[in-house]
Amino acid sequence: MKKLALLLVAAFAFAAVLGCGKSEKSAGAQGEYAVVLKTLSSPFWQGVRDGVLAKAKELGIKVDVYAANSEDDIEGQVSILENCISKGYKAIGVAPISPVNLNAAISQASKKGIYVVNIDEKVDLINLTSQGGSVQGFVATDNKAVGALAADFIVKQLSNGGEVAIIEGKSGNVSGEDRKSGAAKVFRATKNIKLVSSQPADWDRTKAFDLASSLITKYPNLKAIYACNDTMAMGALEAVKRAGKQIIVVGTDGNDDAIASVKAGELAATVAQDTNAIGGLGLQLLYDAYTNKAPIIAGANVPFKGAEAQLVTK
Repeated sequence: MKKLALLLVAAFAFAAVLGCGKSEKSAGAQGEYAVVLKTLSSPFWQGVRDGVLAKAKELGIKVDVYAANSEDDIEGQVSILENCISKGYKAIGVAPISPVNLNAAISQASKKGIYVVNIDEKVDLINLTSQGGSVQGFVATDNKAVGALAADFIVKQLSNGGEVAIIEGKSGNVSGEDRKSGAAKVFRATKNIKLVSSQPADWDRTKAFDLASSLITKYPNLKAIYACNDTMAMGALEAVKRAGKQIIVVGTDGNDDAIASVKAGELAATVAQDTNAIGGLGLQLLYDAYTNKAPIIAGANVPFKGAEAQLVTK
């Protein structure tokens, strides 16, 4: 009985360690590469994971992919990265939940000689450098161009102009801020378009539904909504349907449900990111830095690799 009790305690302890996040691991012993994503609960991040694993197969290397439980699980993601550092990975890709939440751990990795590449959400480089940390490269879509592409589409649909709104992501997240600013720039440069509101809904469908419902009530002549991801776009679309309004809704990411909605003639468009390319480019940069034994220098120039996006309409 004593032996059984000890085994149960060990099992629960192991489960507690894994409980801080999800992982997708190849069979066999631990490799030298790891990637820590925001989450694996959305098609976007599943696509990034698939791109990482496909590139690993192409390069003939083993990579372990980890992710936080949600895009709000800031501490859980920190714990995952700290565990990766202690496990002895030589090179780690990171897609931080916020520009600073992983910076202390990245700095710890840099000081141990572990290569780090930044994926999708850009780290605050000034903050990172102040802590002695470094990343070898940054991979993402040009998010200002993404926002501008969506806004251009909306403007073309509104030949007589009108009121428009933006539903932002999480306040302070660089990717969301860039999408917002790219769209806002186009709206403000168009004479007969009036941007009446730009507010965050934290990448969340329910929050986007609530915000869109409020906007529809406050601005009865609202003609279009640009949401900075598809999850929020689907929430906004639901609010539009419930209100019985004819309001254009455009999203971002090219998620499966959003594309199905576009095909059905409900969501007007989505700006699809090449998530596989983002994951593959991130691992390629990581592989190059590690195999070439690149110097790890705090404050060094960070090369950017951009993945293209395209507008998906019916």
